[in-house]
This record gives sequence, C-alpha cells and structure tokens, in this order.
Amino acid sequence: MNTLPPKVEGSTSPRFEAVREAFARSFTDGLEHGAAVSVVLDGETVVDLWGGHRTTDRSLPWEADTLVNVWSVTKGVVALAVAMLVERGLLDYAQPVARYWPEFAAGGKEHITLDWVMSHQAGLDGLRVALTHEAIYARQPVVDALAAMTPLWPPGSRCVYHPLTYGFLVGELVRRVDGRSLGQFIAEEISQPLGLSFFVGLPLAEEPRVAELSAHEKAYDWVRFGAKSDYPHAFQKPGLNALLANERVWRAAEIPGANGHADARSLARLYGLMAGGGTGYGVSLISPAGLARATATRFDGLDACYSAPTVFAAGFRKGSSGFGAHAGEAHFGHTGWGGSVAFADPDQRLGFAFVSNRMLGFDDGLDPRRERLLDAVYSAL
Repeated sequence: MNTLPPKVEGSTSPRFEAVREAFARSFTDGLEHGAAVSVVLDGETVVDLWGGHRTTDRSLPWEADTLVNVWSVTKGVVALAVAMLVERGLLDYAQPVARYWPEFAAGGKEHITLDWVMSHQAGLDGLRVALTHEAIYARQPVVDALAAMTPLWPPGSRCVYHPLTYGFLVGELVRRVDGRSLGQFIAEEISQPLGLSFFVGLPLAEEPRVAELSAHEKAYDWVRFGAKSDYPHAFQKPGLNALLANERVWRAAEIPGANGHADARSLARLYGLMAGGGTGYGVSLISPAGLARATATRFDGLDACYSAPTVFAAGFRKGSSGFGAHAGEAHFGHTGWGGSVAFADPDQRLGFAFVSNRMLGFDDGLDPRRERLLDAVYSAL
C-alpha cells in the first residue's frame, strides 16, 4: 500500500500558481483522497492539476486521464444537449412534453412543459411505484412508470429537485425526437467533436481509468433530510446509495441525471466553450442566442423540499448555487453530490471544473475544497 503523501501533478500558468497551493492544501489537511481541477480562460487551459489516489485503499495514484462519476454535474451537459436540439427545432421549451411523447399525457400530465421538466417544476421528483436499482439500470421500467403516473404535486406550482427522474424524462424526449439515446447523442455531438472524456454509459474499455468513490456519512445528510420532508419521493423506491457507483452495472447504464463519468479538464473545456458563446476549438455546438435561451432563468425562489434558495435555467443551476461567493448572475453549470462542480462564467470567459472521489458533506453547505480553489482562481483574475 502506498503511504506516501499525495503528490500534486499537472500544470498552471504562472498567474494561477496559487491554485496549486490551494489544491494541495486539501490533501495535507485530510479533506481530499483523489481529485482534479481545471480552469479554461479565453479558450486556453490555465490550470490542469490532479493528485491523490483513484483507489480507496490508496494503492493506485490519480492519473492525468482518471475518470470519476460526477453525479449531478451530468445534468449540465444534458442541459446543453437539450439546448442543441431546441436550436435545431426538434424540441421547444414551451411545448408540452406529450407533444413528443404521447404516452406521457396519462395521469393529467398533458400540460407539463419541457421548461417545467428542465427547471424541476414537473411534479415528478420521484415515482409512485416501487422499482429496484436493476430497473433503473434497464431504463425502460422508469420511463414507463413516469409516463403512467399522476404528478406528486401540481406541476408548475413549485420547484422540488428531481435527482434521478430529470435524466430519465429528458433522455426519453431525446430518444423520441432524435432516435439516439442521450448517452449516444452526447458522445457523438459533444464529446467526440471536442475530444472530451465525458460519458453517460461508460464503455467497458474505459473502465480501468475510473476512480473508486468513498462517501463520508455526512454526504448523506441531504438524502436523510429529504426523506423526512414533505417531498420524500426522490429518496424512495429505491433509495440513493453512493457506493453503487463503484459497480460496473451502474457505470455501464445510462442514468442521465447522475452517472456521467468525466475528468476535470474535459468539463472545464466544455464550460470554457460555453463561456465564450458556444463556439471554440474549431467546433460550434450552439449559437450565442441558443445558449442565452437555455440559460435564461426559469425558477428563482426556494426549493420546496429544502427551503433553500435555488435558481434554475433550462437544466443549468445559476448564480451562486454551489459556484461560490464569487459567482454572479451570469454563472451557469451544475454541482454534483459530494463535491464535484463545473460551471461557466461568461463575464470572465472562464470555465471551471473540480472533481473528486471523496464525497463529503458540510453543515454550512460550503465545501472548503471548492471554496479555496475558487478563492485562488478569482484572486488571480
């Protein structure tokens, strides 16, 4: 077993050297196990660092190409995929979901719009029927259950975060209008053109690159709170178990709200492109107008489950929701369970990503690993 202190590897431009120091501090103070951070500014990678271990027994180091399950950071990439299909005229945020998926109209859901789905206002934050994790891996049982059910609360009346159902709702819409699965669309339309290591449905050949996750007990605080709230649906039938993400069956499935696998540099590159308006590296994914439409605010208020301030665009979190004290109204991206995060800062033309295999939770909601990195980045700016 390797018992030597973790070594931080990678590079920064001289202006951002303090980011290396901030990153290293999370290892020396015992907060971190294995992680990576990347920053893209004006299309140039100015920070690309990694360190620690990708195995929980510390036998294998985190490498330059290590992948990790980034949980709900996946939702931001899904939001971009939907925005691309909206720009192509295949989807419309204002239209009812049932226009594209007729079976969805059952149970009084005929008026639920794509906008409500994307901003967690659809009333479908969980299921009414008991399903196993195997059903989630199979996808179709979840899709059928969502199509058949009545909403859990009046759609459009409030925002309640949809941890898993968001991805299955959007994934079925993509399949209906494009013919490809959401994982295949992302691979062919986003990851491959940009040379990204981002997967929803991890190919077997990529398995050796994946880091093992560990979850501190406090990482489950939000799950326990939600399960006891007036909106427990997302945490039942089945419950959320972080360590399932270490199993091949989880990694291979398409769970578009939760099982994207990525490295930090790929996420920073993607959000750096979006911070610049949707075009970069010789690739145009979306026009500035299409991106502006996707990132316009749909909900600004309190999440009814957690009574927490929440701002949602069409699938993107906005403002300071997990993006730190430096975030402004223009920031957009998504956080992930346990600490990972990726976002765009259009005002600075900056893309930022931090990923980790040590899932933590903090009483004040602030992850010091992330905060110290962002303090260093924005001090350099």
